[in-house]
Amino acid sequence: MQRINVAIDGPSAAGKSTISDLLAKKLGYVHLDTGAMYRCVALKALQNGIALDDESALTAMLEQTDIRLTPDGKVYLDGTDVSEAIRKDNVSMAASDVSKLKQVRIDLVRRQQQMATAKGFIMDGRDIGTVVLKDAEVKIFMTATAHARALRRFAQNQEKGICTSDLETIEQEIQKRDDQDTHRANSPLRKADDAVEIDTSDMTIDQVVDTLYRTVLQKTEQEVS
Repeated sequence: MQRINVAIDGPSAAGKSTISDLLAKKLGYVHLDTGAMYRCVALKALQNGIALDDESALTAMLEQTDIRLTPDGKVYLDGTDVSEAIRKDNVSMAASDVSKLKQVRIDLVRRQQQMATAKGFIMDGRDIGTVVLKDAEVKIFMTATAHARALRRFAQNQEKGICTSDLETIEQEIQKRDDQDTHRANSPLRKADDAVEIDTSDMTIDQVVDTLYRTVLQKTEQEVS
């Protein structure tokens, strides 16, 4: 069966990373979590006391930064496993700030495009179908209500033992992140014209994975024929 690339976009906490990881395993593809890359930039900036709006300092920092995503879902920043550290609420908000910066996006988009040239990748983020992989054979736009996403983020943090805010605060942060992502000047969050939109508010994880799996299979069968 011919291998293709799948672009999955959507707002914060819509479940993109979880769904992409499960879908990749089911298809035998590799999941490239682009959001994790921006989180790495944010985490390193916070660790080094670099202002999140200092584009020149962040760009210089990136020149000395190694970000590696492994097929088993691990995220390494300069050789250190930061898979859990980048999921903290303060890093999530900081990632939204650094993702506004043009030079940061140029650097990370270049890395992402190089990774996906071999095909057989599932890439999720906020501008994959519109900027990073505009030629992806399948494009999905995943969304859900802010309340549903807050519930998921709260439960996820508790399950992983991550220090977390209360549910109301998380929902407010998600709404703020939505506003930032949709109104930023560089590559704002929006659905690609040829993307399939899926509202996951009332869907289980298995239901979402099955829906996307059938969408990909339908496309690969068409490509083969």
